[in-house]
Amino acid sequence: MSQHAAPSPGRPTHGADGPWPPRSADRTSDWVTGGVVFAGVLMLLNGALAVLQGIAAIAEDDVYARVGSYVYELNLTGWGIIHVILGALVLATGYGLLKDMSWARFAGIVLASLSLVAQFLFLPYAPVWSVIMMAIDVFVIWALASRQDQAGRRA
Repeated sequence: MSQHAAPSPGRPTHGADGPWPPRSADRTSDWVTGGVVFAGVLMLLNGALAVLQGIAAIAEDDVYARVGSYVYELNLTGWGIIHVILGALVLATGYGLLKDMSWARFAGIVLASLSLVAQFLFLPYAPVWSVIMMAIDVFVIWALASRQDQAGRRA
């Protein structure tokens, strides 16, 4: 005797795929998995843009506006070096996420957190850009932290 009722006309059946309608947890996990891929793409872009931001800060001190007295004041060349190094690491981690490498998820959370802090400290130099990058970092952290492995969902 089958556990599932006979399908009604016009209603698709899923057979071995599971009951109809699909459980909301399945749809959410698919969306989160897609979010991880999107987070990987965002990390690639975030890393590349951070490298360019750092190069601009190193090459020309006139690119960014001077701030008066700032608690976290650092020479723009110093900020540029920080952004280039952090951007290269974020870029490599984004590539690792797209290749589904196991180390990339944890490294992505750590690097997105560091990027968020660096952008917060860089707010007086480029406020709008820093806020946009901080929002991207928050999404990346959320997407990577909320992903569940297949085995963990079934248990």
